[in-house]
Amino acid sequence: MKMEKKNEKTMHVGFLRFSVSLKLPNIDRKNRMLSKNLFKSSCQLGLGLRSFRSSSVSLAGEKKKFERTKPHVNVGTIGHVDHGKTTLTAAITKCLSDRGLANFKSYSQIDKSPEERQRGITINASHIEYESDNRHYAHIDCPGHQHYIKNMITGAAQMDGAILVVSAPDGPQEQTREHVILSREVGIPKIVVFLNKMDNADPDLVEIVEMEVRELLAKYGFDGEATPFVKGAAAVALAEDPASPTEFGRLAIDKLVSVLDNEIPLPKRAIDKPFLMPVEEVFSISGRGTVATGRIDQGVVKVGDEVAIVGIKPVPKVSVTGLEMFGKLLDFAQAGENVGVLLRGLKREDVVRGEVISKPGTIKAHTKFTAKTYILTDGEGGRKKGFATNYKPQFFIRTSNVTGRIELPPNTPMAMPGDNVELTIELISPTPLNEGLRFAIREGQLTVGAGIIQKVVS
Repeated sequence: MKMEKKNEKTMHVGFLRFSVSLKLPNIDRKNRMLSKNLFKSSCQLGLGLRSFRSSSVSLAGEKKKFERTKPHVNVGTIGHVDHGKTTLTAAITKCLSDRGLANFKSYSQIDKSPEERQRGITINASHIEYESDNRHYAHIDCPGHQHYIKNMITGAAQMDGAILVVSAPDGPQEQTREHVILSREVGIPKIVVFLNKMDNADPDLVEIVEMEVRELLAKYGFDGEATPFVKGAAAVALAEDPASPTEFGRLAIDKLVSVLDNEIPLPKRAIDKPFLMPVEEVFSISGRGTVATGRIDQGVVKVGDEVAIVGIKPVPKVSVTGLEMFGKLLDFAQAGENVGVLLRGLKREDVVRGEVISKPGTIKAHTKFTAKTYILTDGEGGRKKGFATNYKPQFFIRTSNVTGRIELPPNTPMAMPGDNVELTIELISPTPLNEGLRFAIREGQLTVGAGIIQKVVS
């Protein structure tokens, strides 16, 4: 299919693939969806407080220093509920722990909350540490249940690459598709597939399942044909004797880790830019102060640095008195790392999710901006109908989830699914914004669209 006229300039922004004139020539609406890649959002939505409490931040007692001896990469498991994401995460730590490269985390340790254990599903995104021979990994285990899709976005936005877990007996399901869409939307550059539960799969159907998954990936902008597949059974890997590994057990886990090393590209971190970390969660440590957690978008922060808090409750200047990652102390933290930042003299209520911690004077909070936006179709998980001016969905901007009012351009009565349209958006609360920042638009359980800020108005 010829997607655009020769020499026509196009802009590539994740899901968006639109011309400067915001038109895709010679394509009808039905086929146009096949030419778009999900929007590459830079809204880093954090991991969830539970993750940091359990494995990243305590900032108390005797602590070892974190030593950077290998490149750091953020990966994670995505996919439909009950397809085995958490079991696979546990199996990875089990197999690597036998080589001294991880601390084994059981299924129950990863799914910690009483509701998760009772229901047998992951609700929040859990954060696990392990290493291969070549890399240090932070692994985010994302929830698959529809009701917790916002928490899935929270985890997926952290990843440099994702492991899509698909049950071989069941094939791709509803949340498989939605997680693939959201992965493109939040900017995950690479997916590898783990076909799980191979011990219970019909061999004659596995090839069909693989074909369906490849077609799904290709439909939403990934290279389905070149995507690596690993076939295994995470539950088998957890249970079997290390001295007698099997094809679908521990050998499959070893192969998966090797695929991660070889197929997930090392990310280029924006270390030279001014420090900026979106705040995901905030909590207090008795006698120490207030800790804000999040993933550093750009730059470097050191213990003793003065930083600003920008957002609803601005703090012009505050000192960093401690940094920690995976229960280990840091002298400095840099772009791509998920850390806890101890702030001097602040109460817990002085810092809120959605704000950013930054180098003083480098970013401001705003409420109004214009943006080039792509509106998802029903087939892409979006709305079935269009919307008019005064539509008020939720905007996911970095870690913030804030309501905003949409104003359409003059002479545009409706924005329809599949449209590229320039919107004027006014948020109900001040949010740190800058030109070029990417965001997602959601309404209830639907992802409505995605865009990139063109101009900050006020």
